[in-house]
Amino acid sequence: MKIAICGITGVVGQETLRCLKDLDFPVEELVCFASARSAGKEIETPFGKRNIQKFSLDTCQDFDFVFLCVGGGFSAEFGRKLAEQNARVIDNSSHFRGEEDVPLIVPEVNAQDIGDAKLIANPNCTTAILAVVLYPIYKEFGLKKVINSTYQATSGGGKAAMDELEEQSRNYLAGKKVMNNKFIHPIPFNLIPAIDVFQENGYTKEEMKVAWETRKIFGVPDLKLSTTAVRIPTFRAHAESVTVETEKPVDLEKVRKILSSSPGVKFTDDPQNQIYPMPLTVSGKFDVEVGRIRKNEVFGDYGLDFFVCGDQLLKGAALNTVQIAKAIIEMS
Repeated sequence: MKIAICGITGVVGQETLRCLKDLDFPVEELVCFASARSAGKEIETPFGKRNIQKFSLDTCQDFDFVFLCVGGGFSAEFGRKLAEQNARVIDNSSHFRGEEDVPLIVPEVNAQDIGDAKLIANPNCTTAILAVVLYPIYKEFGLKKVINSTYQATSGGGKAAMDELEEQSRNYLAGKKVMNNKFIHPIPFNLIPAIDVFQENGYTKEEMKVAWETRKIFGVPDLKLSTTAVRIPTFRAHAESVTVETEKPVDLEKVRKILSSSPGVKFTDDPQNQIYPMPLTVSGKFDVEVGRIRKNEVFGDYGLDFFVCGDQLLKGAALNTVQIAKAIIEMS
């Protein structure tokens, strides 16, 4: 396969390289694109050294897959144009997620929705991490309501956000003034219950993305889902505390059995031995961990609480895009 990665110098671009290698993707030719300031530089990749090229439509032709690891503005300008050149374009940005003619894919859930689409959208990181655990529960017990709170690492804001956490934590510990640039408030030793811009309904756009995208991925347009998104001072891996009200009575043993065998999920639920999902244990890992499984005291037999944690840069971004590409190959 002839592969192009747009945005190779960013953290998602770098993780995409790793995922292509670790998933034994059939890379015959790899071209790396970035901005003009990075063009010409040589980088190490798992497939050998490559010279970074400046992106243009003329130079990005005749590829089997183009991975867009860039912002929504770039995707808006070039996504459809690249797809018209007959490449399969997989976009990490939020730009195309809500468009009806663009499938939004988590391969463990709805790979069949890809069809013959040339342009495919990758979900929001919290949506993808939640979906691989929530979907098996939905299929077995149905869902009336989903309420979740997210605890999102600074990696969601890119490398500059991660660097700000490190640098300003050092300032805090040294008794120096703590500054904030990437975040609306200082992030060290703090929680910020606001990610992205606020909407008229009082939710942030990040929170609404989880509802909008989960409904599209599951094919359930009226699914009731409410999210509170919180930025926390960790480097990578997002966590989510989830409460669901089900349509059928919940059997905890059946839940454990289902989640223990669900693709992309690692069952991590042994509270007696202090074993449960944490950013520390999932960082750098492909699977999403799920644990703290228990019946909900409010909804009784029709309620379930659980805790999930997944690497935002992997299942929440790069890994999912490579899995989409692999699903396309397998279905061809």
